[in-house]
Amino acid sequence: MNKEQQINIWYWIGAILLLLLFQSFWQGAATTERIPYSRFIELLEQDRIAEVQVRPESITGRYREPEAGRTHFVTNIVPEDLTRRLQASSAEFDGTVTDTFLSNLLSWVIPVLLIFGLWIFVFRRFAERQGMGGMMNVGKSRAKVYVERDTGVTFDDVAGIDEAKAELQEIVSFLKEPEKYGRLGARIPKGILLVGPPGTGKTLVARAVAGEAEVPFFSISGSEFVEMFVGVGAARVRDLFDQARKAAPCIIFIDELDALGKRRGIGNFGGGHDEKEQTLNQLLAELDGFDPREGIVLLAATNRPEILDPALMRAGRFDRQVVVDRPDRGGRAAILRVHLKKVRHEALDEDGIAALTPGFSGAELANLVNEAAIHATRRGAASVAMQDVTAAIERIVAGLERKGRLLNPAEREAVAWHEMGHALAAASLPGADPVHKVSIIPRAIGALGYTMTRPTEDRFLITRADLENRMVVLLAGRAAEALALGEISTGAADDLARVTDIARQVVTRFGMHPALGQAVLEPERQSFLGDGVPGISPRDYSEATAREVDLAVRELIDRAYGRAKDLLSRRRPDLEAGTRLLLERETITPEDFPALKPRPFAAE
Repeated sequence: MNKEQQINIWYWIGAILLLLLFQSFWQGAATTERIPYSRFIELLEQDRIAEVQVRPESITGRYREPEAGRTHFVTNIVPEDLTRRLQASSAEFDGTVTDTFLSNLLSWVIPVLLIFGLWIFVFRRFAERQGMGGMMNVGKSRAKVYVERDTGVTFDDVAGIDEAKAELQEIVSFLKEPEKYGRLGARIPKGILLVGPPGTGKTLVARAVAGEAEVPFFSISGSEFVEMFVGVGAARVRDLFDQARKAAPCIIFIDELDALGKRRGIGNFGGGHDEKEQTLNQLLAELDGFDPREGIVLLAATNRPEILDPALMRAGRFDRQVVVDRPDRGGRAAILRVHLKKVRHEALDEDGIAALTPGFSGAELANLVNEAAIHATRRGAASVAMQDVTAAIERIVAGLERKGRLLNPAEREAVAWHEMGHALAAASLPGADPVHKVSIIPRAIGALGYTMTRPTEDRFLITRADLENRMVVLLAGRAAEALALGEISTGAADDLARVTDIARQVVTRFGMHPALGQAVLEPERQSFLGDGVPGISPRDYSEATAREVDLAVRELIDRAYGRAKDLLSRRRPDLEAGTRLLLERETITPEDFPALKPRPFAAE
């Protein structure tokens, strides 16, 4: 007997029981008569009642002889003292029932239902916060499914990462034409990991792949898999892949994979069978279990690949890693062209803006264009001009101007000498970035002034001479204070920290100091959780070597400071003239003060 036949039999049984119940109720109503209490007293005195059942508020019984075709009766009870008085009169009297079915329902059933409903509501809200979604939906995934019309993103909307787009274009081609790649026995990679710094467009390019391929796009964050209750994350992984198999061909995108796929053992103080490990194990099993010929592609993104579990990164699971790095100058110009289409502007030079924004990611460039449009709106302009872009860059790099912070004359003069020292050193040394603007207007990030430099090109290799020149530029601010005022201040605290970091890297990481040889004494610091104490790196050398390192760092800093003082001493007239102009105008550019323009040779 199948399940459907069993359900039909239960339907028939339920119908028969309801019919019998209705028949019993109908027969009782047909043979029972409701009479007044005075009539009951009269019949009782005439001995026409055979039996009586007394209840708290009613009396039921049976006649000796049928009365008007009825064999049973029911009446209400009236108090005895009142009954005697009513009998003395000729009035017909009866009692009433004060506790009806409705009052019972209101006083007992409804409060119980309210308490039960409140408990269900509170429990459901608690379960949803913990990712359970209700007792019947513990294993359900909350992945949002996007189709091509919902993503609204194609490769035309992605710029500055041409290499990544070229690799992902193969995924689109395979999803559209699987037979083209299968004719030689090739298979699509099971998993593709997008690796890169925050804001470089990893999520955007994943959505663009789905938009180009016109397939369903399952998107979920890695943190949504890990919940308080053990087993919920693993069930959610199973459910996500089950949904994907039903919708194949499709794309699964897991953002922030490091929240789910962290190396087992890192920061795990609760044993080896916690919720995160079960979820990761289930993901590994699913990656082994699905056939790429079904047309399911798994994309994931992370900016911390160094902490991912090796079992997750092996071939056969994530077969390919695609680096989505910060764009170079040409890439930044291409990204700016995409975003500038959305605002009204005065024929802005994208290449010039790209030169002013070294190291900016795609998200930061989008924010730059938005800030420029806001600045143009604030000043009532009809379109975005270059001055708005410059103001937006200064706001992002240095913070908001705080003209309300008033410095006393001595502090203002010290800041002017300090910033002019930076600017003249940058203009005098070969390989230094050209000066773009000098200002002594305080900024929101705590800076009392700033010197903005503009690199002429992206650089990927830096020589020791370039590093030493950077140290000279950083120390020139304090050197200018010492030369002009005969005293130094705390304004160089950030410069000193950066100089010390450069000098230490020259000695311990780059092997550029002759006294310590070509050895890497301190590896690059890893900043993920669970790797020792933050800010403290392991040391693999002796105390004697540590002393040599400290002496070498001090030597580099002292030499750079001496060079900065010599340079500014030779250019003392320019230093004094530039400082007076800066105190007068508060902000100057190389056009205002030609001495800030780069020199063709080192002026030392």
